Amino acid sequence: MVLTVHVSELPHMKGQHLGYSEWHEITQRQVDQFADATGDRQWIHVDPRRAAEGPYGGTIAHGFLTISLAPALLTEIWQVSGVDMAVNQGLSELKLRSPVVVGARLRLGAEVASVRQRPRGFVEIVLRLTFETAADEQRQCAAVANLVTLVHAESAESAESAESAESAESAESAESAESAESTEHAATQPAGGRRAPA
Repeated sequence: MVLTVHVSELPHMKGQHLGYSEWHEITQRQVDQFADATGDRQWIHVDPRRAAEGPYGGTIAHGFLTISLAPALLTEIWQVSGVDMAVNQGLSELKLRSPVVVGARLRLGAEVASVRQRPRGFVEIVLRLTFETAADEQRQCAAVANLVTLVHAESAESAESAESAESAESAESAESAESAESTEHAATQPAGGRRAPA
């Protein structure tokens, strides 16, 4: 279950583990597409035949491919409400611990390392990320990193405007449903208000 946290709760969450993403299989297609996008086509990534005789027994994912999955996997762990934007500030203390072999499964764990208020309504969140890989019934730590993100707290005016728009939409939907029901009811009544013959 995805954890939903309001931006106002963030300062009290330092040290809290947020949970884990689902397990996802790493495919050769993913690796090949990443190789094409980055130009890193080293044989340990894209040549399964040669890699089978190499030190890992098969092709492995690029380390930066593993790290690049963080945003998608984090959406399976948590979401912050009460914000209107988020800005990636980068990574620190990144270490690639174990190779992720193609065909292995990968998941992400996240912990709130720190939270601090920044100027112009921003809040800085540092998440400690741990990537785990599982293959042949063995589980290993694939990578660790600190992800620094700035989220911007939604202004009271924006929140009120969004709430008003949602209320108006709900009222309009209810009115449309009521109008449709009245029309349907009227259509079933015979002309002149007399009971229709059986």
